[in-house]
Parts: sequence; C-alpha cells; structure tokens
Amino acid sequence: MKLTAPLLSLALLPLLLTGCLVTPVSESGGMGSVTVSNSNPGAIIAAAQSLFPNYGYSPTFGGDGVSSVCFEKNSNKVANVLWGSYGDPQTLRVKVKIVQIPGTNNYRISPKVSTVSDAGEAGFESKHKLSGLWASQFGPLMKQVAAQASGAGAGTQ
Repeated sequence: MKLTAPLLSLALLPLLLTGCLVTPVSESGGMGSVTVSNSNPGAIIAAAQSLFPNYGYSPTFGGDGVSSVCFEKNSNKVANVLWGSYGDPQTLRVKVKIVQIPGTNNYRISPKVSTVSDAGEAGFESKHKLSGLWASQFGPLMKQVAAQASGAGAGTQ
C-alpha cells in the first residue's frame, strides 16, 4: 500500500509537466507576467510610468512605446559583485513587454530583466539577461500596473 502512492505520483508527473507545454497565450508570458483586462498599450504604459518611479526606477530608452517600455535603476552592491567589477557599477533594466491576447482587448505584460554595464554609453554598453526568477520579483508591481490600467478600453494604439 505504501509503495502505491509514490508510484502513482511518478505516473502522474509527466501529465502535469506536459500541461506546461500547452498553456494558452492568455496564461503565458513567464514569471512575473500578468493579464491586463480591457485595456490598451497607452493606458498600460501610462500606468507603468506612474508606478515604477515609486520603486526607484526611471523611464529610459529601449522600449518602442507601443509594445514595450523600459525602466532602469542603479543596481545594489551585490549585483556589482556578481556581474560587474570594481569601478564598473551595474544598472538594473526592466523591459515591460506588452502583448495583445488575440480576439480580445486584454494584454499580457511581462517583465524582462537584465543587468547592464556602462549603461547609456554608446558602443560600450554590455547587457546580461537575468533568469525568470528575477522577473518574478516584479509580479506584485505588474499586478499594480494591471489594476491601474484595467478597464481603460480599446483606446488608440
């Protein structure tokens, strides 16, 4: 009897894991991603631009203003040790990707996080993409952006 439960668990594990491969677009986007209901890119960008500065981020170039918007802030000393070197401070860059869910006025917003050396220095900027675990930190902030932008309607893109 005791052996049956672990064997049953092992038998069901592939079924659970394959479910990740058939996730609909309305529920995908990676860690930290959320859905914004009945909105438009302009409302989402405006909400992000009003909320990110509350957490020390400044708007920056790098997004196209329609399907993405970027924010930066100086990294902490741990990040400087992990990815930088002495005298080479790191910048944390968050690109908020905006993807419309087909057939709806709903959008999926996903944070894409990277650390940047020599940020803003043309030709010398070096970017290192961070794993999805870093993006998961932005889940609560993405939920705030979604709450503020939801219900804005189709608007103009």
